[in-house]
Amino acid sequence: MKAIVDCNSFYCSCERLFRPHLDDKPVVVLSNNDGCIISRSDEAKQIGVEMAGPYFKAKPLIEKHNVATFSSNYNLYGDLSWRVMETLRTVVGKENVEVYSVDEAFLNLENFTNDDLYKVSLHIRETVEQWTGIKVSVGVAPTKVLSKVANHLAKKNKIATQCCVVLDTKEKINIALQKTPVGDVWGVGRQYANKLRDEWGIYDALQLQQLSEAFGKKHLGGVVGERLIRELKGIVSNEMEDELVNKNDCYYQNVWQPCYRY
Repeated sequence: MKAIVDCNSFYCSCERLFRPHLDDKPVVVLSNNDGCIISRSDEAKQIGVEMAGPYFKAKPLIEKHNVATFSSNYNLYGDLSWRVMETLRTVVGKENVEVYSVDEAFLNLENFTNDDLYKVSLHIRETVEQWTGIKVSVGVAPTKVLSKVANHLAKKNKIATQCCVVLDTKEKINIALQKTPVGDVWGVGRQYANKLRDEWGIYDALQLQQLSEAFGKKHLGGVVGERLIRELKGIVSNEMEDELVNKNDCYYQNVWQPCYRY
């Protein structure tokens, strides 16, 4: 089984770590030169602050709700990212950790039985928070694409799931896919999502899973689309494994760069 550990609103969480009075308060982090919003706490999302929007447009709303606003501090984020990744290496073994981005890592959980996966996920979440102060969500499933689906549901329902979702049966996978809009599937951008909905009536991830790999190759970007459909069906893509290893090699060279999705 594969897992993905994703830090919750990472940049905002880093800023809050040294300012506990901001817990449960709306927080946003701005890009270089304070041009646009690159991270929002859940509270900021709830009042309608938009992601990647120009700061000057959101400023009236931010001031109205007394949103704490910070310029980006990539040295801080890089340091805390390293601590999170080192914690994961300690918990599951460094050979089982693939750093995917500044706030995400894939884990290999093949050494654990299915009965233990939820307990292990909770242990990972609790240990990272205890050792680093950063809250994370954990998604577990047979493939990386499915683990991203699980993580998406964990983030969407933090209280009900305790930020951990395990998809270890076909029934659980299908239910999760049916709940996931096609545009929220890892690897499906806005353009492909619109095309899938408008031209083929594909609205959720379960419908996407039921398409053929040949369809994915023809209409969703070639071999990348083929791998996507395969992974949604629960078949591990070795090519995707290789791509992630390559990305892991260059991760720390790019850790200071902003990413507009937290």
